[in-house]
Amino acid sequence: MFPRFLALLLLFVCGRSIAVENQTFSGGPVEIEFNPPRCTVQFTLGALLHAVHGSFRVKSGRVRFDPDSGQASGQIAVDVRSGETGDAGRDRQMHESVLESDRFPDAIFSLAQVKGRVASNGGSEIELRGLLRIHGAEHQMTIPVRVKTQNGLVTTTAKFTVPYAAWGMKDPSNLLLRVDKTVEVEVMFTGRVGAHSNASIPRVDESDNLSSPL
Repeated sequence: MFPRFLALLLLFVCGRSIAVENQTFSGGPVEIEFNPPRCTVQFTLGALLHAVHGSFRVKSGRVRFDPDSGQASGQIAVDVRSGETGDAGRDRQMHESVLESDRFPDAIFSLAQVKGRVASNGGSEIELRGLLRIHGAEHQMTIPVRVKTQNGLVTTTAKFTVPYAAWGMKDPSNLLLRVDKTVEVEVMFTGRVGAHSNASIPRVDESDNLSSPL
C-alpha cells in the first residue's frame, strides 16, 4: 500500500512541477528590457579557405508583446561600427566597403509580432516577425527564437541568415579571395521582465505581409 501511495505522490508532485514550468504569460502586455553588456551578436562568413568569425555590440533593446494576440512592438539596436573580426585590415575593409558603417552606424530590428506562447517559467520556442533596418534599407524577417525564462530573467537565442549581397552590400570577393554571399548570425540576449502594463500595443497591419521568412 505504501509503495503505491508513494508512486501517486511522486506523480502528483512531478505533474504539478511540469504545469508550473510550462505556465505561459497572461494578463496583459509583457515588457522585456535587455541588458546590452550581457547580449552578444556573432557572425560567420564562409570563405574559400577558411571561415571568418566576428562580433558586434548591442546598444539597446526593449520589446513589448501581448501574450494573447501576439501583437508586439519595440526595438533592438546593434552598433554596426563595433563590428570586428580580429584583423585590423579586414575590419577596415568591412566597415569602409561593405557595411559603410560611417553612413549607416546602426542596425535596428523593429518587432511587430510574436508567434507562439512564451512560458513565464521554463523554455519556449517562438517566432519573431518584424523589420530589420540595415545599410539604409528595411527587410522583412521571421526569426525562430528559443526563450528561457526563470524568476523574471529572460534569455533568448537565435540563428538566422543575412543575404548581405542581395541586400545591396558589396561582396568583398576578389581574384585571390572568394567569400559567401550570405552571413550566418547567432545572437544571445539576456534581460528582465518588467511589470505588466495596461497600455495597448499597436495593431499589426496585415497588408504589411510580415509573414515572409528570410
